[in-house]
Amino acid sequence: MRIAVVGGGISGLVAAYRLRTLLGPSADLVVVEQADRVGGILHTGELAGHPVDLGAEAFVARRPEVPALLRELGLESHVVTPVGLRPLVWSGGVAHPLPEGTLMGIPTAAEPMHGLVDAATSARIAAEPYRPFTWTPGSDIDVYSLVADRFGVQVAERSVDPLLGGVYAGSSRSIGVRGALPALAAALDDGATSVTAAARAALPQPADAPIFGGFRDGYRVLLDALVASSGARFVTATAGTRLARGRRGWVVDPLGAVDAVVLATPAPVSAGLLAAVAPTAAAELAGIEVSSSVVVALALPRETALPWNSGILIATGEPLRAKAFTLSSRKWTHLAQRDTALVRASFGKFGDPAPLSWPDAELVAAAVDDLVAVTGVAIEPTAAVVQRWPGGLAQYAPGHPDRIATIEAEVATLDRVAVAGAYLHGVGVPACVASGHAAAQRIAAAVGAEAMR
Repeated sequence: MRIAVVGGGISGLVAAYRLRTLLGPSADLVVVEQADRVGGILHTGELAGHPVDLGAEAFVARRPEVPALLRELGLESHVVTPVGLRPLVWSGGVAHPLPEGTLMGIPTAAEPMHGLVDAATSARIAAEPYRPFTWTPGSDIDVYSLVADRFGVQVAERSVDPLLGGVYAGSSRSIGVRGALPALAAALDDGATSVTAAARAALPQPADAPIFGGFRDGYRVLLDALVASSGARFVTATAGTRLARGRRGWVVDPLGAVDAVVLATPAPVSAGLLAAVAPTAAAELAGIEVSSSVVVALALPRETALPWNSGILIATGEPLRAKAFTLSSRKWTHLAQRDTALVRASFGKFGDPAPLSWPDAELVAAAVDDLVAVTGVAIEPTAAVVQRWPGGLAQYAPGHPDRIATIEAEVATLDRVAVAGAYLHGVGVPACVASGHAAAQRIAAAVGAEAMR
């Protein structure tokens, strides 16, 4: 039984690993990846002699998928948790504490927003529960339209946008309520009388466990373990270019004949691969837009007087080029123990691909200048590294869940074909792990049924 996994990001690696655990050592698993390495947007590089994550640096620890996977792989001892400092929001040329008690920046009370927004907006937030509100169950709109209407533009641009920008490299204008905030949509569908009430109902329950986790030596620890445990053959620097029906299974170019396929590629790539065999799904996939971003990691003298916060988010409309800074040496204890301080600057949002084309030196200079502006501290890097992520994040536009339902319905009619990836049911690492796991289960069930016939 020969199974191809097209795409070697975290979704594809988890699919390969799970297929191995489900099908045993006899399955011939082949992972084909167009880049010269696996991991996708999870990538651990090196800066000033230390490992540094240049893509995602953390995972939501309160979701079960990653902790369960780490237990299986015996990696629990590698996990670290943040110190617990909160970020700042840079708005109007001033650093404000990120308001507490919000749902992705959507307020549940007016008081925490004081200072970040003006008095008129604070009054609008306080009055929102008492204003007439109508929501059609099952409907979907962009987050900006909902938030700006109910709370005012300042809430959308100063509170919501900085957080959505970090998750999706987009903004409230490009992201739909139902795709990005399913718990909020569910509360609205259930009859919440205001957006404030819906946000309160959707807030996660308080818990003592850390919200986030990371890896002491970077995500490469997890990637290496998945590669080794999958026992798959890896074909890198090679793109999967065609999926077609074969005489008894499928043909994946350039691999040739295979019995089953997992497509763990970004939406635009999956659209091309499915065009001939699932045209409706391919058309829907082609409609998923993607955003590009850049990470600039800076090594600074350890004594640099950075703020005692986990990071600095930049509100929409500020005259800065960076969209956020992670003050990594403040955020993580294990990084604070190094001989240099670490800061990660992020650039790029949906609709603004310009930073992708800037020379490295220009990106580093922009990171330094903007960090000086938001901290008031002299910034003198001792080393820097730039990582570009073209088309790295899918935009969960209004109607995204319906689009995904259409894609999955047609793919379900294809025998021994499954899809996985960050465009499906969440862009975070736990959601990608879940999608890889589900794809492997679908293929293993189909392969098992075939073996029984």
